[in-house]
Amino acid sequence: MPQAGGPDGTGVVLRRAVGADARSAADVWLRSFAAALPGVVRPHSDDDVRDYFRDVVVPSRETWVAQAADGGIVGVMVLHEEELSQLYLDPAWRGRGIGDRFVALAKERSPGGLALWTFQVNKPAHRFYERHGFTAVEFTDGSGNEEREPDVRYVWRPRD
Repeated sequence: MPQAGGPDGTGVVLRRAVGADARSAADVWLRSFAAALPGVVRPHSDDDVRDYFRDVVVPSRETWVAQAADGGIVGVMVLHEEELSQLYLDPAWRGRGIGDRFVALAKERSPGGLALWTFQVNKPAHRFYERHGFTAVEFTDGSGNEEREPDVRYVWRPRD
């Protein structure tokens, strides 16, 4: 299975993000969030999200992008230590194996294990992560996140 650096059948390459990718990565996040979580209240404006990607995410986190053959950014994944903190795909690019490639890359980058949070209402994300060997270990009422939306923590550990 192709990983970072090589295109797959869709012509998509996974690569480390650079500063110039920040706005496009944030825009993928915005489109994906709107499509997947229409009922979840976003506590920050579009411009705040773009500023956060520019000032924090891309320069100080291990940020990867999925770049289509035409040069457009169609996905973003952010790792922070053993936390898979972001994985978002442009809605038009879902179902093409890019998320699978991102998760394989995340496991390669954090072979000791990974953890992540997702909202309880995001059932497609639950199915996706469970298919990749993640297990739900904690459910909250959302009081600990900015959106105040109930969430669930998933963990993946490699098999011995």
